[in-house]
Amino acid sequence: MKYRVHRLKVKQDSAQEKLEQFLNQLEGEALTIVPYVSPVFQFMGATAKVNFLLIVEKIE
Repeated sequence: MKYRVHRLKVKQDSAQEKLEQFLNQLEGEALTIVPYVSPVFQFMGATAKVNFLLIVEKIE
């Protein structure tokens, strides 16, 4: 079994459409999607922001 890891940069408002398009063009099977999250400090307090997604693809 071979695996391929893809990095997909996303923004808050377009994440769903970009992820859907990316998953539909994969050759193999998507095993997992790992978000890379970083802390963001705003005047209301601390929140988190997704910078990019790591997508693990299983290739036959």
